[in-house]
Amino acid sequence: MSAPMREVVVVGASLAGLRAAETLRRQGFDGTVTLVGDEAHPPYDRPPLSKGFAGGTVGREQIHLRQSAELSATWLLGRRAVGLDTGRREVRLDGGETLGYDGLVVATGATPRRLPGLPEHLPGLHLLRTVDDALALRDELRPGARVVIVGGGFIGAELASTCRDLGLPVTVVTPLPLMVSALGPLSSAAAKRARRHGVDLIEGIAVTGVDADERVRGVRLADGGVIPADVVVVAVGVVPATDWLAGSGVELENGVVCDETLAVRGVDDVVAAGDVARWPHPALGGGLLRLEHWTNAAEQAAAAAGRLLRGSGPRFAPVPSFWSDQFGVRLQGIGLPGLADEATVVDGDASGEHFVAEYRRGGELIGALCAGTVKPLLPYRRQLVGAFA
Repeated sequence: MSAPMREVVVVGASLAGLRAAETLRRQGFDGTVTLVGDEAHPPYDRPPLSKGFAGGTVGREQIHLRQSAELSATWLLGRRAVGLDTGRREVRLDGGETLGYDGLVVATGATPRRLPGLPEHLPGLHLLRTVDDALALRDELRPGARVVIVGGGFIGAELASTCRDLGLPVTVVTPLPLMVSALGPLSSAAAKRARRHGVDLIEGIAVTGVDADERVRGVRLADGGVIPADVVVVAVGVVPATDWLAGSGVELENGVVCDETLAVRGVDDVVAAGDVARWPHPALGGGLLRLEHWTNAAEQAAAAAGRLLRGSGPRFAPVPSFWSDQFGVRLQGIGLPGLADEATVVDGDASGEHFVAEYRRGGELIGALCAGTVKPLLPYRRQLVGAFA
């Protein structure tokens, strides 16, 4: 850059945005940092929303993300970015104002995917992404409520576990095997665990609509069946929040496309991090990868902020890690198990409380998964660090 950066704008005020801003300060940036967030709440942890927070055992203060005392940032919360002019280096906000920048961090995350044809505002019908979503859902998880969860990913499985902890009858309907995008060939073990804990799991069928009068009364299935429900949660994944970048020159393809250092392709002095970022990863032979894990958001934000400050940076090639608490078990994984074509349980029972599993793709190790203790993953992590370099 021809001149030092003096103004950095971070669009997105959740985990990735906060960690990016903190990294800027930690690495010596003394200019202005402005964070823009479309929620009115200060940054908070999202993983508990489908677990203890929805179940009422975790409070607001426990999900609050602590901020570095040295952050010294301007917060624009409850404000939404609606456009980006990369030529003028300006972010346009929903009130018509613009924010000028020397450097920009895109950390707008993702929004819940909606099912076509379902009403957007119907009592008893929920999405789960924000703390307000979780509070609205928590109010309806009352004794005796019949819950139907549409979707079998992390949110669907974790929320089903929460409902069973509350003693509620719960049905999960998913066109794909439960947790297949995360667990790959071992998704059948996740299904076995869920059923053993009382979940009515219906795999391989789609939901086509809902029955309702003044509120939701059930879901309609592609085979003509209807499942009665008092509460319906649609958890069919997310889409990157990139609408505000349309026409900006930023390359968009299932997220914001970055180079291997997290610099956004097609524009200068812009980086991306978190659920919205898609970048080439050596585990895919340089193919583009987008991750929705908590650890990736934190690590990627720090790397992106460093890249923005230096104007260059190393290749971002982490060994991804994730965890999921469900049905009394903490599943912990590293690598990319969901991309494997082969899984081998080397210790224990994959549907039980203690096990270790190896994942391979084309015969090469691509991930590992365990329950009980994380210690068995350490040697696999060392192997994957070398394989992903």
